[in-house]
Amino acid sequence: MTSQRQMRLGLSMRYHGYHLGAWRHPEVPEAGTLDYRYFLNTALMAERAKFDMVFFADGVGIRVRDEPEGSLCRSPQTVELEPLTLLSAIATHTRNIGLVATASTTYNEPYHIARKYASLDHISGGRAGWNIVTSWSDEEARNFGRDKHLDYDTRYERAAEFVQVVTGLWASWEDDALVRDKASGLYFDPAKLHVLDHKGKHFSVRGPLSSAPTPQGRPILVQAGAADQGQEIAGAYADVVYSMAFDLGAAQAYYASIKNRAIKYGRSPDAVKVLPGFTPYVGRTEAEARTRHDEMRRLIHPKVGLAVLFNSLGDLSAYPIDGPVPDPSDDIRIRSIGAGLVDMARRDNMGIRDLYEFMAAGNGGRVLVGTPEQIADDMQAWFEQGAADGFNICPSHLPGGLQDFADLVVPELQRRGLFRTEYEGTTLRENLGLPRFLNPHTPADSVGGSSHADRT
Repeated sequence: MTSQRQMRLGLSMRYHGYHLGAWRHPEVPEAGTLDYRYFLNTALMAERAKFDMVFFADGVGIRVRDEPEGSLCRSPQTVELEPLTLLSAIATHTRNIGLVATASTTYNEPYHIARKYASLDHISGGRAGWNIVTSWSDEEARNFGRDKHLDYDTRYERAAEFVQVVTGLWASWEDDALVRDKASGLYFDPAKLHVLDHKGKHFSVRGPLSSAPTPQGRPILVQAGAADQGQEIAGAYADVVYSMAFDLGAAQAYYASIKNRAIKYGRSPDAVKVLPGFTPYVGRTEAEARTRHDEMRRLIHPKVGLAVLFNSLGDLSAYPIDGPVPDPSDDIRIRSIGAGLVDMARRDNMGIRDLYEFMAAGNGGRVLVGTPEQIADDMQAWFEQGAADGFNICPSHLPGGLQDFADLVVPELQRRGLFRTEYEGTTLRENLGLPRFLNPHTPADSVGGSSHADRT
């Protein structure tokens, strides 16, 4: 029996794909990260498959380190295009697919973000989304006059106020404020322009925003924080939440937490869509899927593989690459993850090479290997058992990993009635099935009540 409720699908398409050796794949253009047509063609492929949105993660610095020495020069995660500029170019060649990019609340100002994403929403006809992050690395801090990154609590405190200011600026103009009456000479109704005049701990922003109401009312808000503070921001504001979970139980717990926080802030739980991410390796047979997975494994240079393990296990350069995984060193950055990796390696009889190949397959994220039916079975189980409203697909390599998923898995989901065959609307908000956004300054009775609207 098929479900009337349908999945939402996002596509992450940063770099050459989510496998750390993707750039060495024979079908991948090695200079693709600097060619907007590479990403445009991928976005068009996702649009043909009826994905809800494409997503670019981002950082404002080169965050990979030369640890161990000689690994950095082998990493393609060093040069890329700025995502809002890139999405503006993609917007002019696409019609339906949503366009989401990361921007940091630590290294931007609220007015900049409000204006840029409003502009993208106008350019795209209502398909823009902002992924809210606080950033995390000292490498980024050093590009903005700081020696160290802001402490954890300050980052999230600033982020919460940042989002409050941005959403306030997006509400500067009521939907019908711009009358543009040539006969009378009246360009806008002054009663429907609202000055924010925000004065807080981190920001003082007068406003109003020099951008008209956007086709979506405001761009979609996306959040990916697993920490308690991040989940609070998600519950209060987010329309979409990206999550990372490796088993059904953890995914269900996170899903329930986000939905309950939305209710706490007076929102419908359906107003927040939770999309766990995973990297698929799909083949027409299980053997074919395994072959594709194994082919990618061979593309990891040992230096890059050791860099994958450095933060969790320390420098393993002195150990035999095919020998057993040693105990974590005392000076590692992420001790708890390191202990978990050692336990897994010893349980599954994995050597150092086996472990870094495992981690590299999905850039540390969840990996599914199998036939279209097997992957659809897994997705359906999470979707129907309270763990997901859809999924954020992180292909191993682009465009081939997406092509496999679009050609094989999407038709299987459609056959089961779990995914659309045509777009429902013209904006990202409509296609996500989200409630209509109402400007908080608009009286509820002027739009027939707010029972089906989101004013957050």
